[in-house]
Amino acid sequence: MTRRLVVVGDVMLDVVVRPQGPYASTSDTPARVRVGRGGSAANLAVALRAATDSSFDVVFTGVAGDDAAAQIVMADLHASGVTNQITTVAGTTGVVVALVASEGERAMMTDRGVNSALRFAHVSHLLDASLTHVHVSGYSALDHRSRSLVPEVLAAANSWGATSSIDVCSVGPLREVGSETFWRVARGATMLFANEEEALTLAQTTDVMVALATLSREWSEVVITRGPLGALAHDDGQTFRVNASPGDVLDTTGAGDAATGTYLGRRLAGDDVPGALESAMAAAAHVVRGLGSRP
Repeated sequence: MTRRLVVVGDVMLDVVVRPQGPYASTSDTPARVRVGRGGSAANLAVALRAATDSSFDVVFTGVAGDDAAAQIVMADLHASGVTNQITTVAGTTGVVVALVASEGERAMMTDRGVNSALRFAHVSHLLDASLTHVHVSGYSALDHRSRSLVPEVLAAANSWGATSSIDVCSVGPLREVGSETFWRVARGATMLFANEEEALTLAQTTDVMVALATLSREWSEVVITRGPLGALAHDDGQTFRVNASPGDVLDTTGAGDAATGTYLGRRLAGDDVPGALESAMAAAAHVVRGLGSRP
């Protein structure tokens, strides 16, 4: 029987810009520019699809506008083998412009478009006896307009005996809404994913090991990615640590999503935590060698 893996989150178009010279404020600045399907949840869904076999049906669900950006996103998901369950509404699809610095780090300017319209009704028909796992993007939890769907989705997954996960996604909005709010809506998940800065903020500490221990008291499996320092995980009373895969860094856009999706896919396929972490680091290293979330 096909096992359904559902990913819930934002539908986004990525515009990635890496200047090739000094910024000319009133003229042209040479740059490398890439336009294509983006979005943390969709990036994760594509990585999840690549990390699992045909016995799993990876389904992405969200809300898009009635525009060309939505068509680009849906076409890319289809080409990647991800089942599209996107609802189209009047309005504009979300867009993020990522400005990539010379060292590969990026600043993002985000217009979420109609993503804030995402509700439990857009997801509920996918949560049935065929559900194995549901992942909810943290962006849905960080936006007060879509936040209420998160505990509803997690509770529905639990009622069907499925596992669930959530990633924090962005430290800036987390600080704005407060860690207590995120804890409240996300505590029903089985697994939590965060980068180090997000984990420290969520746990209200400056020590990553304290953060791991604190978060592990709420979520049964926790993964903290640490960029060039690799990743940490805690599961079943054990702590695991792996190094980052070596390689040049052109752009970090989408690296965390690739790591999360790959880790989740390998764990659902039966890998142990160290093996899944190694696969996650390899996937992240592949992404950072190219410009944009799809090198």
